[in-house]
Amino acid sequence: MDPITLAAAAGSALVGAMATDAWSQARDAVVGLWRRFRPERVPMVEEDLDELRRDVLAAREQGDTPTQDALAAEWQQRLSEVLRRRPELAEELRTALDDVLAPALEEDERAAVYRQTNIARDHGRAFGVQRGNLIYHEAGPSAESRQESDD
Repeated sequence: MDPITLAAAAGSALVGAMATDAWSQARDAVVGLWRRFRPERVPMVEEDLDELRRDVLAAREQGDTPTQDALAAEWQQRLSEVLRRRPELAEELRTALDDVLAPALEEDERAAVYRQTNIARDHGRAFGVQRGNLIYHEAGPSAESRQESDD
């Protein structure tokens, strides 16, 4: 699974899992990822995840699917950024998706998370559609150009 697809699936599964009894494990899995990505931001991410849960529960109670989709898109983007900056964390996110996030979902939600994602690429940009969400990702500078700018 490429990083954009992985981030999209994990973001969707995270939002779904926040409305289940496994929300604590889902939260812990994402916090663990952030501990390796940006440890100084862990307290902020913990607060954001608690807020996410409140927002997801309120949206589900009101049958507000567009809000749930927007929350999923936000976390898809955040997780995509993690993988863009630290591609070596992809396996950890994949493990969290397969072992914690997806198992917390109902069968139909789980199937939707793993459903085919359509991806088109153009000069370092990727456009994807998953569960009705359009995901746009623009690759950062290459490692070579980053190295040149650091000199």
